[in-house]
Amino acid sequence: MNNDPKRPLLAAKDLAKTYHIGRRTVEVLRGISFEVNANDFIALRGASGSGKSTLLHLLGGLDVPDSGSIDFEGEPMSRWGPAKLAAFRNLRVGFVFQAYHLLPELDALENVCLPARVARRPAAEVTSRARALLLRVGLAERLDHRPAELSGGEQQRVAIARALINRPRLLLADEPTGNLDSHTGGGIMDLLCSIQREEGMTLVMVTHDPRVAARAPKVLELVDGRVA
Repeated sequence: MNNDPKRPLLAAKDLAKTYHIGRRTVEVLRGISFEVNANDFIALRGASGSGKSTLLHLLGGLDVPDSGSIDFEGEPMSRWGPAKLAAFRNLRVGFVFQAYHLLPELDALENVCLPARVARRPAAEVTSRARALLLRVGLAERLDHRPAELSGGEQQRVAIARALINRPRLLLADEPTGNLDSHTGGGIMDLLCSIQREEGMTLVMVTHDPRVAARAPKVLELVDGRVA
């Protein structure tokens, strides 16, 4: 991939996305354009239905736009085949979702290790990094606990550690505090902000909460599928 420091890490241009639900046609995105530079922390803020999560899914290669383009490190993602897209999602991007998406049969350490196992990294190296990440997020005493034995805030901390296991260039967080009370959510935001700052992480976060969005130096407001 092209690491030219003059290029944005991520560039979206004229993105459009429409869903067909029965006889209804729903325009979710209507010509979105913006750039994300390396080490940026950007919040995508908007009401429910404004297209925030859809946009995040497109940026992370989980879905494709109907029209428009997304470049990552100068490369058009539309030219990538399934194998390269899968490698991008596994190695270059870390995902943090509102619903955590931890595997219930795996303990915290195993959940964090999973993306690196998929990448076929050496087992000892993976386990060592996963332990260090769980220590970093304050869960050193919860390594062998399964998701059902963890609180919501603890599950989100496991999810953040999992997102970081492969040292991604880009972290995408979709309503990371959405299922948490204000106190616990504040702790998750403190953690994300410190990780972004200390590791030079590029972070794009979706939220409907103005207090959460205010933690980001840059905020893009989405209204009816457009940047306001």
